[in-house]
Amino acid sequence: MKNVLTLALLLLCGSLWAQDTKNNWVKVERDSIPTHLLEEIETDYSKVQVQPTNEWQRVITNRFWHNWYVYVDAGIHSFRGDWSGNGKFSGTLSPNFNAGIGKWFTPGFGIKALFGMGTSRGYSEKVTAYTYGDPIVPTDGGNPYYKMKTRWWDMSANATFNLSRILFGWEGYGSEKRFNQFILTLGIGAVHHYDKTLENTENDLPYYGPMNEWFGNVELQYSRFLHKNKAWSIDFKLRGRFYETHFDMSPFAGRRWDYNVGASIGLTYYIKNRGWERCIPCSGGPNYYFTAPAPTLATEAPGNCFEQRSFTFYVFYPNNYSGRDDAPIVANANVNSMDYLAGGIFAQQRFSDKNSVEARLRSNGQIQGLSTENIPTEKATFTENPSGVARGYEISKNPISLSMDATNLTSFAENTGYFYAPIYGPNKTWYYRIDKDTRTQTLSSEENYKENVSYALNAHAGLSTIKQHLPVSTGTDLYSFADVYAALEGNTGYISQHADAKTVAEIEKILKYGKILHVQSEGVATSQDNKTDDVDGKIGLERNQTLSHNRALSVIQWLQGNKKLSHIEKEKFSLNILPASIEKVDDKSTQGLNAKLNRRARITVTYLIAK
Repeated sequence: MKNVLTLALLLLCGSLWAQDTKNNWVKVERDSIPTHLLEEIETDYSKVQVQPTNEWQRVITNRFWHNWYVYVDAGIHSFRGDWSGNGKFSGTLSPNFNAGIGKWFTPGFGIKALFGMGTSRGYSEKVTAYTYGDPIVPTDGGNPYYKMKTRWWDMSANATFNLSRILFGWEGYGSEKRFNQFILTLGIGAVHHYDKTLENTENDLPYYGPMNEWFGNVELQYSRFLHKNKAWSIDFKLRGRFYETHFDMSPFAGRRWDYNVGASIGLTYYIKNRGWERCIPCSGGPNYYFTAPAPTLATEAPGNCFEQRSFTFYVFYPNNYSGRDDAPIVANANVNSMDYLAGGIFAQQRFSDKNSVEARLRSNGQIQGLSTENIPTEKATFTENPSGVARGYEISKNPISLSMDATNLTSFAENTGYFYAPIYGPNKTWYYRIDKDTRTQTLSSEENYKENVSYALNAHAGLSTIKQHLPVSTGTDLYSFADVYAALEGNTGYISQHADAKTVAEIEKILKYGKILHVQSEGVATSQDNKTDDVDGKIGLERNQTLSHNRALSVIQWLQGNKKLSHIEKEKFSLNILPASIEKVDDKSTQGLNAKLNRRARITVTYLIAK
């Protein structure tokens, strides 16, 4: 195990890593990690990779007593035997009742036990224990036949396949997705006839048949869930029970199978726990993974000595914003999340019709009902700023939110040709950019919808504040978002005012002469506004977990799409799922320093460079 750590941390002179073909994660037991290294790791999660299971195909299986359900249904079926076609179809119809219990092991696979009771009716040309009444003589001269009837109960064991979740994955707790699901059931069971003796005679010849026999069970079920907690569903089922041909005591096999086929309707109740987690709970501590690049011998510059180094930078976000709804998350979107953070204006929205705004302002009318649209972002390397306002979130010492009074609106429009607009939600007005699904969220005060304070956390000037409050690993260089943005997009114009030229040159040197081994991103959200409206209390928690994940994702996708990093293999970029991605913040204001520091993504870049 020591060799694994050595491989991940040391590079030997003379046997250089000119390239690594794949960046593998190797799991390491905690007890095998040296004490001095463990202390560093457990204060710096950039060196820890919690087991990755945040994929739509994968979940963490639950304990045995989770994911159980009970169900009942009732319906009607037709019995199809050797002579079921002799009489009217209505004479083959009978009711049936079913109840059972089941368990899902994964979202797509489970088992269930079924108990059923019913009656089978039909016709027979032979006298059996199940025939009754006088013979019926067909008018067309066919063979006489009798009505038949048998009562039974059965039990079966079944495998269940949730086709909807097999194809599209587990939708998550409290999800509005997959209210409609299709389930296939296949099983085998035993049936017992309980209503007649097994002897009957015709011309003193006995006919015998089994009281108990095997059968195969097939069901196709459509379930409509009644609430997003997926506790209750109404079920519609098409069901077939297939028996050997002597189910109706027919002494001759007119066909290979007898069967009951029909439809039913019922209810299912899913007992908690009703779903699955996507990440392994970390109550016992995280799982430790180290990078172990596959080495190859160098073909260039033999004798040079390379060292492995890393740098970290933070990206800070407005409340309820992750960049998920903006480019580069959404292809061809006209708002780029990183460009917005570096040099965006207000909420990056404008009123669609300038004339309508002017008319409302002249008459002192309301402008809130007027339509708005996105303002396309531009790279923060622009040299002219005709708007005359602060741009970029936490870039300058001036906040990003603007006033909605007529004087400021008109002055801005005279310089830029359009009226800026906030983002409107139901009875809410947001003065900075937010994700679409948070527009309806109610904050604790009106001031929280505005950004009236800035600490320049995304600029080089904010590094001293970051160092005081956030951890930085020993031997890791700390850069600002503005520094990295300038190195990737160009250190000119507006962004150059908030980046440090010397630091940008250092990053550019790494990008040009270094070899990137790994880029890891991890997101954090605050505990603020974890208000919920469900019994389980998961709405606010899931909202903030989603924000933390998407903040990390938006930075990774920006880096992957940059031309200066386009040569780096996709496998070298990863999201680190933190054991706790939500930081507790007691401040009621979303503009306090502690709140702003904990709405972030942290990116760590590991690289090789010549000494």
